[in-house]
Amino acid sequence: MFGFRFVKFQPSDYVLKVKNGKVVREGVGLSFHYYAPTTSVVVVPVSSIDVPFMFEEITADYQTVTVQGQLTYRIVDYRKTTQILNYTYNLKKNTYLSDDPHKLAQRVINIAKVLTKKQLGQLPLKEAIQSSERLAKMITHEIGQSAEIEKLGIELMGLSILAIVPNKETLRALEAQAREEMLRNADNALYERRNASIEQERRVKENELNTEIAVQTKKRQMREALLDSDRSAKQKQNEMKEEQLIFDTELEEKKQALIELAIANKRAEADAKAYELTAVMNSLQNVSPNVLQALTNVGMNPDKLIAIAFQELAVNAGKIGQLNITPDLLQGIMAGSAGGGAGAERGGNGR
Repeated sequence: MFGFRFVKFQPSDYVLKVKNGKVVREGVGLSFHYYAPTTSVVVVPVSSIDVPFMFEEITADYQTVTVQGQLTYRIVDYRKTTQILNYTYNLKKNTYLSDDPHKLAQRVINIAKVLTKKQLGQLPLKEAIQSSERLAKMITHEIGQSAEIEKLGIELMGLSILAIVPNKETLRALEAQAREEMLRNADNALYERRNASIEQERRVKENELNTEIAVQTKKRQMREALLDSDRSAKQKQNEMKEEQLIFDTELEEKKQALIELAIANKRAEADAKAYELTAVMNSLQNVSPNVLQALTNVGMNPDKLIAIAFQELAVNAGKIGQLNITPDLLQGIMAGSAGGGAGAERGGNGR
């Protein structure tokens, strides 16, 4: 009535009551009476504002990518914000008098877009589409230091890049390239497995050959050891034979010396006997033969004496005129010879 009205705001609104060009009251969630012809109300949201964005940019290798994300900000200096943008509120229609509150979000997006373009312009396509998190951190850091953001009186609470997507043709090319690389990696893995198998087989064969070489070396060493043993045994046998020959030679030399000594002894004995016979013969040289014969007949058997007598008769048969030998004499001689022999045996037995 008569332009006097009452208004009540929510706790999410920061309200500035302006009268005659001066702020007469301000605060969060105010309620007051006002006179419409002379009072203006500026309403600034206190809560955070989420702003999605999507725009296209070009990478360092001149490839177009679409950047999708969302940023969150809130107004922290209401006076600065209201000095730059018009946040005057129409209390009758419950709406803003201008589009400036909606332009604030676009200004923040433009700042983020400029920084995103700057960063993507330094990255190739493959690296760009994989740098969402890193890109978001860099943009957030630069926006926090931006003077324009400070002038707007706002604070960036967060920025996230949901996707960096190339166009369909480029994406298909990347998919094909990635698929080819995967197939190439699979082939390389197969080749590596084959090479590893071949290498393992080669190592096994080398080990077998090394084992065979070691076995042959051991066999050769064993043969050499056996040959050395045989050589040592033969050498010992030869040494033993040589020692035996030396022993036999020394034995034969000793036998020869013994034979020579025996011969010398025999010769000495023969010389002694010859000397003895010579001495005897020399002593009997001047003796008459009849005396020698008589000495020889001393102690001789009568039979032998009779035989000698008949022998002398036979020698001197030419000088004997007649010799009579009776049978009785011969029988007596024979009987005496036999008896003498028997008596000699008896006499021998008696002794």
